[in-house]
Amino acid sequence: MMSLLAAALWVVLAFVMQSIPSDDNHWRRAYVLMAIGLPILIWVVVANGAWIGLAVFTLGASVFRWPLYYLYRWVRDNLLTRKDI
Repeated sequence: MMSLLAAALWVVLAFVMQSIPSDDNHWRRAYVLMAIGLPILIWVVVANGAWIGLAVFTLGASVFRWPLYYLYRWVRDNLLTRKDI
């Protein structure tokens, strides 16, 4: 139960942080949220199981939609379409 409360507080923190203007398009805040969110996600999976963990991961992925999109583009451009392999 406490792990789900921590995850909910993480989501509230994420939405508060995104509503404050930023000079670097919120990247520093995204790194802080990632550093805080990963241990919370592991805690949720250990305490509540994989299905609840998957739901919390999906919620976190909706917060990080642009970093995940840039990661997808980087993987697609640099790893999947290499001509020298």
